[in-house]
Order: sequence, then C-alpha cells, then structure tokens
Amino acid sequence: MWGLVRVLLTWLGGWSCVGRLAAPARAWAGSRGAPGPALLRTRRSWVWNQFFVIEEYAGPEPVLIGKLHSDVDRGEGRTKYLLTGEGAGTVFVIDEATGNIHVTKSLDREEKAQYVLLAQAVDRASNRPLEPPSEFIIKVQDINDNPPIFPLGPYHATVPEMSNVGTSVIQVTAHDADDPSYGNSAKLVYTVLDGLPFFSVDPQTGVVRTAIPNMDRETQEEFLVVIQAKDMGGHMGGLSGSTTVTVTLSDVNDNPPKFPQSLYQFSVVETAGPGTLVGRLRAQDPDLGDNALMAYSILDGEGSEAFSISTDAQGRDGLLTVRKPLDFETRHSYSFRVEATNTLIDPAYLRRGPFKDVASVRVAVQDAPEPPAFTQAAYILAVPENKSPGTLVGQVSAADLDSQASPIRYSILPDTDPEHCFSIEPEDGTIHTAVPLDREARVWHNLTVLATEVDSSAQASQVQVAIQTLDENDNAPQLAEPYDTFVCESAAPGQLIQVLRALDRDEVGNNSRISLQGPLDPDANFTVRDNRDGSASLLLPSRPAPPRQAPYLVPIELWDWGQPALRSTATVTVSVCRCRPDGSVASCRPEAQLSPAGLSTGALLAIITCAGTLLGRSDWNQAAPRLALPAQRPVCASPPALVVLFVALRRQKQEALMVLEEEDVRENIITYDDEGGGEEDTEAFDISALQNPDGAAPPAPGPTARRDVLPWARAPRQPWPPGPADVAQLLALRLRGADDDPSVPPYDSVQVYGYEGRGSSCGSLSSLGSGSEIGGAPGPAEPLDDWGPLFRTLAELYGAKEPPAP
Repeated sequence: MWGLVRVLLTWLGGWSCVGRLAAPARAWAGSRGAPGPALLRTRRSWVWNQFFVIEEYAGPEPVLIGKLHSDVDRGEGRTKYLLTGEGAGTVFVIDEATGNIHVTKSLDREEKAQYVLLAQAVDRASNRPLEPPSEFIIKVQDINDNPPIFPLGPYHATVPEMSNVGTSVIQVTAHDADDPSYGNSAKLVYTVLDGLPFFSVDPQTGVVRTAIPNMDRETQEEFLVVIQAKDMGGHMGGLSGSTTVTVTLSDVNDNPPKFPQSLYQFSVVETAGPGTLVGRLRAQDPDLGDNALMAYSILDGEGSEAFSISTDAQGRDGLLTVRKPLDFETRHSYSFRVEATNTLIDPAYLRRGPFKDVASVRVAVQDAPEPPAFTQAAYILAVPENKSPGTLVGQVSAADLDSQASPIRYSILPDTDPEHCFSIEPEDGTIHTAVPLDREARVWHNLTVLATEVDSSAQASQVQVAIQTLDENDNAPQLAEPYDTFVCESAAPGQLIQVLRALDRDEVGNNSRISLQGPLDPDANFTVRDNRDGSASLLLPSRPAPPRQAPYLVPIELWDWGQPALRSTATVTVSVCRCRPDGSVASCRPEAQLSPAGLSTGALLAIITCAGTLLGRSDWNQAAPRLALPAQRPVCASPPALVVLFVALRRQKQEALMVLEEEDVRENIITYDDEGGGEEDTEAFDISALQNPDGAAPPAPGPTARRDVLPWARAPRQPWPPGPADVAQLLALRLRGADDDPSVPPYDSVQVYGYEGRGSSCGSLSSLGSGSEIGGAPGPAEPLDDWGPLFRTLAELYGAKEPPAP
C-alpha cells in the first residue's frame, strides 16, 4: 500500500518541494499479521517533504507551514494524526483531523537551526497505528539579523619602525552569527575607517599592513587604527561591526649618538688619586634599550696616559677618571678628544650612519698642598753589631714639591723603635745607633721615619726603613747539648760511643765553621775525631778503657774559623756500664752502691765518734785521703766526710717524704683542723627528734634552742604530748608541731626519727631506749614463747629456757 503525504508550504506566496523516500518496514509488516516470513520487506507509504520556516517571522500566528495526509484516510474522520519530537506541542502544533502543521512563535535560527519531529497516523477509536511513524525535519530559514563582531578585539600590535610598505602588522577576524551557507548574510568585507594613510587592511582576510615607508618611532610611536567588518559582501543594506587596533612602533638603531656640545671642561686637584671621578659625558641617542648603548674612548695619547674613560652601568654616560697621579708643578692642564660609539649597529641602517660622534675635553689640574716626598719608596740600611752608640747607619731624604718649598724635619715613630736603638737627625735625616746592637738577639729593625713640613705640621709623609744588623765573630762555639753517655765494658776498641754536635750562634760562614778536638794525650782513655761538619765522633782508643766506678770526664775543645778565632771547652761524661747481650744497659754502678742509700745506726755513731776525734787534730789535709775505706768498718772521716754524712741524712729524709707523696692512696682521709664551736654547735640541730618518744625527757622550761638563726621574738615551746602508737600519726603530729612553732625559721626541714613503732606487745626491739646491759637477758619479762607463732623463730634463737635447777 502506498501512502501519500501532501505537503503544502506557504511562504510569501507559496511554493512547495515534494520528494519521495522508501524505507524498510520489517517490524511493521510482522506487526500487522501478514502471512509469510517475519522479515517481509515492504515500502513505506510516506512521502518525505522538507519543511521550511523563516526566522523572525512577525506575521499572524499561528502560521501554517505544511500538512500531513495519508491515503488510508478516506475522509471518514477515523484517522488521527500525531506529531512528536523537538518542539512538538509547544513550537509546532498539528491538527489531529486534517494534519495541518502550524508554528506558534517566532523562531531564531542562531538559537536553533532545525527541528527533528516524528509523524504518525493512528486509528482514532483504538489508537492503533495505521502507518509506521516517520521522521522529518523542519529547517529555520536564515535572514540577515546579526551584525559582525570581533570577539578578540580591541587589538594591540607592534611593528618595527622604518618597515617597508606592506609589512604585516596583525590579522583581525570578525564573526557573523548568520548562516554562511545561505545567501550573503555572513559574507564579510574589511575596511579601514581610521588609520589612513599609515595602514591598510586586506578586505577578505583582515590582515593589517603598513601603507607608507619610513615610519619613525622618534616622530610618532603609537597609532590607533579602526577596522570595520560589513556583511552582505559590503553592499548596501548589510550590517557592520568595528574594532580598534593599537599599533606601536618598536625601536631600531636608526639614530647615531650625538654630543650636545663640542667642548667639555673639567678640573681636578693634583692630589686626586687614581680612580678619582673627574666628570661625566653623555652623547644623546633617541633610540631605546640596547640600541642606545654606547662605548666611550679617548682618542689622543696624552689624555689616555693621564686619564681613562668608561661607561656607567646603564651604558649611557662616559665616566672620566684619573689614571695616574697628577702634578700641578709639572703640568697645569690636559686637552684631548673623546669618541662615543653605539655598541650594537644594525647593518640595515648603516646608510643613516656613522653611528659615532667626537667631542673635545679639557681638564685643568689645580694646585694643592702636598706632603713631602721621599727620594725612595723604602730604604734598606745595614750596620755591624757591637758598634758603639752614635755609629752612622745611613740617611733618608725628602723634599717639598710645592711651589713654595718648606724645610723638612725628620723623626722616628716611637712604636716602631720601642727599645730606642736608633736616633735620627731632625734636619738632615741621618740615622745613628743609640745602643750597641746584637745580631744574635735581632737581625732586622723595621723603622718608620716621618718627614714633616716645618711650615705646616699637617703635611707629613712616612717611609719604611729596614736596618740589618751585620754579623761579627763574637760567640764561641759550644756543644749542642750536655752529653752524658755510656760505654759497655765489653766494647771493642775503636767503637763509636757518641756523635758530638756543636753550635755557633754567629752567621753562616767562617764565623760558624767549627772544629772539635779531644785530649791530645796518647794514653787517653777516649779519642775525639773531627768530622769537619760541625760534629765530632767520640771513640774508644785501640785499647779498652780500664773499668772504674766513677764516670770518665772527657774534655773537648771547640773553636771557629773567624777573625779572630774564638775557642771554648766542654766536658763529656762517659760511664762504663755492664751491658746485656743485645747492647742495652744492665747496670752502670758498682755492686757496693746498689744497696739502699741509708746509714745504719752503728755506722752513724762511728762516724760521729771519728768526727769528734778529728776536731782535736790540726792536720785536715792529711785526713782527706782517708775517704776510700771499706764500708764494713767504722771509719774516722774528715770534714768532707761530715758534709757527705749530712747530705746523705737529708736525702734519706727527702726520699722518705717522696715515698709518702707518690704512694697510690686508694682511700682519701680528709682531716679538718677545726675544734668545733663548743656548746653552741649543738644549737643547729634538735637531737630530741632522734630519741624514742617514750624515753625522751620532757623539754626543759624556757626558750627553745636555736635551729639555724635565733629569732628575735621567742615564744614558749609547748611540751610534746604522748606519742601515738601509729608512726604516721606521730609524724603528722611532729610536722604540725613544727609548722606551729614560731621560734623556727619559715622553711621546711628534714628530720630523722629513730622510732620503730609500737606494733608489738614487747615494745621496741631497739637498744636506744633499753636499760638492759649488753649481753644480758632479753628485755621483756614474759617468755618469748608467749609472743605467738610470728615470733617462733625468735623464741628458738633467744628464748632458750633456763636449765632446771639441780
């Protein structure tokens, strides 16, 4: 069955567009119960027409935009047309009987361009579909009701100055909400309303370009360009919109530097030191940033020797400074030329150069009072040591360089010569010694000499004077150290005993060349061999040294090679020792001397008796050789022996004391040589607190004893009440009594109570309050067996029953 949909589109006189659409209806054929297979392909009986409605239509409402009709409708009124989808029932309504579709309000294509709806024919009585539903579209026809707009405006752009014609600046873009696919409503054309003749715009693309050459930033830096966009292809009746473009010309280095004046004049004082600023020079450059940076230089040689020029931190000014010290008396002024050059030069604008300029500079040197100037920057002088005071050391000289010269006076700064070793003549600057100098004590003396103008004491200058003390041979050589060495009894002849080294305080040279010589006796026990390097070797002779108890004293003679030569003697002590096989010393004393260094009582009495006998004799010299006697018998000693006796006794006493001092005492006993404070010493502590409250005597009447500091006002102390049986109650009672006692200082104190409590019927087991004797019978009268099971062990130990009477 074919269904026909007649569409009537009325639009300003009416015109229609009819089309046909075939679509499968598989499910529809099955739903109507047609015979055959379930998937029966039939053609839809709807003819598709696309509806149009013009936007913003302001005619009478509602407006008929079309009609739906099916060939199953016989005009009997049994067919009902239904419309569903976007805007159905609100924007679009349908007449259920005739199928006419009306639009109820004005539509805006920019809000919604089309609507998709669904049409269906059903039986009015049973609502049974007579045709399958079909979808169709209602399009809103566009009209030119939206002007162009620039969503990104206003615009800002930058273009270099001096750009060529046609240089692109920026592209502006306008948007038109109308339909670009229908008519010319959205076809835009760009034009320049303001900004001519400097800039132009492409009508189609909106690209803004430069329109004239050589636009100079220094003349005008910013331009305001107004661009218009018009739809309808720019024809009459079209809508338009505009925007602004702010165009800024960026700087290029197209201007050379230029000094505003051809001559610069400065002045500087002659005392200005190197680096002193003389003046500033600035060459003008209208460019900006790096394009205006400049470098300055001095073109003339005489100016560059005395002055230097540099660029400041901003790169614009030239700083003229002093390069070397100036002298008004030598030269009064300097004239030279200074050049300023751009540091960055753009080759594209070289035709506008040269990018540099030159100016003349004249610097006048002003006269100023100057301090005296020494002929040398520093002086080094020398003088021999041991010279008498007044010896000439040298001379310093200074002069006043001012035009009117002033006399000079010289002096030595006291803090550089604290020992006053030198003096200087104030008029001529000659330096003399004030005391004899010793090179071995001090080699260099660093003085500071002050030169002051007589006419102006403020004008003064200083110079360093170093004076060296020259050496003379005034020190005899000596051994480097006192040598006390040993040799083994079993040493072979010719064995090296010790290397002896000598020192000479004089300076290196002949004065410090040292020779050493030992005993010249061929029978000497030791020989000395000079090593010719300031040392000598002490050797055993070809025959061994005879053993002896006392050490050997070897004389050494030393002399230098100065003019005149100085000599000295020294002694080397050599002990003959018994050595172990490895060469180490076993003993260096005879066995008789290995006993303790003390005298027995018999020997002491014998010596005293001999001393008394010798007091009556007059031959002291004959008694002297009797010292070496056997130690087993008492001997009569000479007066030197008495001296030895007293020395031995004194040494024995000292050694005894040292033993006590060096003893490792593990227990430190501290003895206080204090006898105490007598009875007043017991006032610092109340001993009654340590007593048993039951056995304590009642307090004596009268003021209380002082605890720490006696109070000014004393209150009578109340006697202690009988103590309670509980220790805690007793402590609380005592604490309350101490708090209420006005005779004690207001601070807490710790008291120790020797009270053990009253928890047992036998009383206290402490012996503090016990009246029984030590070792007597137990204190309680009742037997220990009666105390109960808790004291069974105690009863077994101390409660033994007395043996029955016989």
